[in-house]
Amino acid sequence: MSTSPQPDIRPARLPADAYATAFADATPRLTHAQALLEAERCLYCFDAPCATACPTSIDVPSFIRRIADENLRGAARTILESNPLGGMCARVCPTENLCEAVCVRNTQQGQPVAIGRLQRHAVDALMESDRPQLFTRAPDTGKTVAVVGAGPAGLACAHTLARLGHTVTVFDARAKAGGLNEYGLAAYKTPDNFAQREVQWLLDVGGISVRTGWKLQTTDQLETLRKNYDAVFLGLGLSSTHALGIPGEDLAGVQDAVDFIATLRQTPDKSTLPMGRRVIVIGGGMTAVDAAVQSKLLGAHVVHMVYRRGPEQMSASRAEQEWAQTHGVVLHHWLSPLEIEGQDGHEGRHVRAVRFAEQALVDGRLQPTGRELRWEADLVFKAIGQQLGNPVLAQAGLALDSGKIATDAEGQTNLPGVWAGGDCRAGGLDLTVEAVEHGKQSARAIHAYITRA
Repeated sequence: MSTSPQPDIRPARLPADAYATAFADATPRLTHAQALLEAERCLYCFDAPCATACPTSIDVPSFIRRIADENLRGAARTILESNPLGGMCARVCPTENLCEAVCVRNTQQGQPVAIGRLQRHAVDALMESDRPQLFTRAPDTGKTVAVVGAGPAGLACAHTLARLGHTVTVFDARAKAGGLNEYGLAAYKTPDNFAQREVQWLLDVGGISVRTGWKLQTTDQLETLRKNYDAVFLGLGLSSTHALGIPGEDLAGVQDAVDFIATLRQTPDKSTLPMGRRVIVIGGGMTAVDAAVQSKLLGAHVVHMVYRRGPEQMSASRAEQEWAQTHGVVLHHWLSPLEIEGQDGHEGRHVRAVRFAEQALVDGRLQPTGRELRWEADLVFKAIGQQLGNPVLAQAGLALDSGKIATDAEGQTNLPGVWAGGDCRAGGLDLTVEAVEHGKQSARAIHAYITRA
């Protein structure tokens, strides 16, 4: 029996009153005065590059001008006409890489207009008003559409179709609608149950019903949907995670980061969540950052976030990387995991440490340098990407491209009457805002398809 110390994993690593502060809103809302001052910085450019950079083509100068005119309802309408999930996107969209990156103020002064925070200011004001619903549903067309997946793509598709008068049934495997917005984002990005409040706002337009606990597991299910509905939209997201493919991956204490984040999001009392003293997160994307930062917020003493390439290749934005470092996460680059070491414990074999091999680019290829590093760990989170992982799709005859569903520009698949969008669709950026645009594009194409003469 090993004499190594037992894993240091326990709940309530922080004082009880510290959790509310730790998981408070990451980006406090603008005050009325702050919003007016920020809106006045906008130059209201003709052919504004910020609007072009937005995947949902929000007319950014228009909604900011309405904020400056203190017409928040009008500003929200401009946003939500283009992006029905504009409230969540304002919270999680990498604006620093999209609209704000091309803001003229950014090139002139090195400080872009805070477009994302202004967008949130307008949408939040609408959501909290006495009349939050802006849109009305067109007369019922008698046409029905099945949407599989209640994430951003599926919800945007359903909302757009419902407004056009179609009746939509949304199927989802989880207990709540929302997809990534409900289960896959850090709690400090979406406090106060905003994801569910946004879902309810979307459903309030009418014509949409949600069936939870329904998972696409057989080709017969898909064929039944195609038979019983006039069209089908697949917004499945990515259901499985990539494996590290190294010894020790199945040890106790090794978890998928997406599962950790989902559990955290659904736990009201964060003090009840067990957390290790020493944590290693393997990966370089937003999921890795969210897992690493939230581990620190739950009381982990040291958190290593390890990526196999350099900082420029990380899918987490520079702002996300800095956010992690600000919260005490130690970022490491050019390290590839070799082995997760285990030790015998009271409840079986548990992770003890992780060994990494240092890498370097040699003639454009990653090669080991011969140097190894080892850190002890109580918990290890894997965050090296997700995949579609549903064999039913290929079995049903759907064409795949690099493991995702192949579609045309409007999301139509090779199966008649079936569209797809969001992370499950090949060739995308895996961004919430892009998933929303996929849902809108497909909804318009579906509308044309089911109403054709």
